[in-house]
Amino acid sequence: MSAYQLSIKGVSVSFGGFKALSDLNLQVPQGELRCLIGPNGAGKTTTLDLICGKTKVSTGEIIFNDQPIHRLREFKIARLGIGRKFQVPSVFRELSVRENLSIGMSQEPTILRNLFRFGDKANAESTERLAVLVDLQDELDRPAGFLSHGQTQWLEIALVLAQDPALVLMDEPTAGMTTQETRKTVELFMRLKGKHTLIVVEHDMGFVRDIAETISVMHQGRLLAQGSADEISQSAEVREAYLGSGGMGHA
Repeated sequence: MSAYQLSIKGVSVSFGGFKALSDLNLQVPQGELRCLIGPNGAGKTTTLDLICGKTKVSTGEIIFNDQPIHRLREFKIARLGIGRKFQVPSVFRELSVRENLSIGMSQEPTILRNLFRFGDKANAESTERLAVLVDLQDELDRPAGFLSHGQTQWLEIALVLAQDPALVLMDEPTAGMTTQETRKTVELFMRLKGKHTLIVVEHDMGFVRDIAETISVMHQGRLLAQGSADEISQSAEVREAYLGSGGMGHA
């Protein structure tokens, strides 16, 4: 059995002649919180797209729990235990937070079939535990459309966690959040670390420093550097890659 839960081996991907990733190699152990940073266009979101199956590799392979997944369709990858939170939340705005979470925890494919499950005691208890985890326990009966931006992001995270994925992919989870909301998101991620493997693409370097065990820096579709926050901040290669990109504070 591999020492890594996720291995990206020699992966390249091209879009209409443009090489978005070039011979990317990345390994993530089980339970680690890995942050993926880099200048705009470095290939970070493309990497998440490849892991969840939204985009297919041109060459190379992706191994999850010792199983090749790079040729599988998105829904099959999700069933293996990989969950994805995208940059823009996609919650059911007209439904309450409770209803959103109940649907998120169900394996049923339609909203209608889930509406008959809301009275289920075990489902109700699980819903409330999930709401407490993301600090939405006081908003359970509120329509999701009335949540703040930060609360909507937390609900989206909860919907991903509702299926209890082994690996969670997060794309800019703190984008648009207030300082207080970002601080609460740090606390949430620290609670998740170890229970799930997390790969987080993020531009807020303060947030990255607060949560990351290991930081992987991408540049021009390749892995440029990897290490702790202190090691990355002292890397001459990393500093050079960020020149003209607003500096590492806005990575």
